[in-house]
Amino acid sequence: MRNPLQEQLLKAGLVKKDKAAKIVRDQAKQRQGKAPVAADEDKVDARHLQAERAERDRALAAERNAEARAKELRAQVRQIVDAKKIKRDGEVPYRFTDGDRISSVLVSEAQRAQLAAGTLAIVHHGEGFELLPRAAADQVYARVPELIALDHGRKEGDPAPVADEDDDFYKQFVVPDDLMW
Repeated sequence: MRNPLQEQLLKAGLVKKDKAAKIVRDQAKQRQGKAPVAADEDKVDARHLQAERAERDRALAAERNAEARAKELRAQVRQIVDAKKIKRDGEVPYRFTDGDRISSVLVSEAQRAQLAAGTLAIVHHGEGFELLPRAAADQVYARVPELIALDHGRKEGDPAPVADEDDDFYKQFVVPDDLMW
């Protein structure tokens, strides 16, 4: 049933019948909720909060990945040092600066000469220090350079070695990009 105002407008001839029917249908759709609803501020705020959460989650994930990578590199260095350290058999103290402290290790005369020549290096290992040959020291330097306590074979501006023998060996084994673990 139509609105009394609509009836009067129809009788007066000011509105056509099909125009009045269209208005009635539009009003019915609005009451039933089928009409398009404008974006609420709540929905906009919810999207904004969701975007902020996603950005924060990405930042946290990147931080966790960086920490995991650093932990992995330190584990690799620990393995290199354990596998390739040189036994210190001597009673001659070799003193060197470690940051702002002076530290010393007991070495033999031959090891002292090798340290001075740069064929041996001293690296941090746990609470102490270990002697490493040049190749192993380069591997450690490539992964975590701050663990090198003394290295006369490397100058301050020298870049890290690009590849080591382990990397060269594993280059022959190609891993496909679509490998599923």
